Amino acid sequence: MKTSKIIAAAALSLLAVAGAQAETYEGVHPLVSANSRAEVSSQAVIAAHSADPYAEGASAGVAPVLASNVDRATIRSQAVAAAHSADPYAEGASAGVAPILASNVDRAAVRAEARAAARGFNQASL
Repeated sequence: MKTSKIIAAAALSLLAVAGAQAETYEGVHPLVSANSRAEVSSQAVIAAHSADPYAEGASAGVAPVLASNVDRATIRSQAVAAAHSADPYAEGASAGVAPILASNVDRAAVRAEARAAARGFNQASL
């Protein structure tokens, strides 16, 4: 009984070894090219000096020159005016300048009330 199990195990191991060796190794394949070394070298120099085809925006080409009918002095004066104007993106920029509110209360009376409140004399009116 023991010998039959050993023979069966040996047969299975031989099948496994034979199946593992079914694929053969052929080594590194030699490079086959129709171009000579000089042709490949000249193509490499051309590729190194040309634009990168994989760069961002490479297919866009050179940006066209924008022609304008406005002279340089006008553009400069507009830029200076924009730089000296209020920031259009600031908070409350669309509100403009706060108007001066007219009051019928005397300035001296307001000042006296403020001093009294600061000293604590007039806490009831606050």
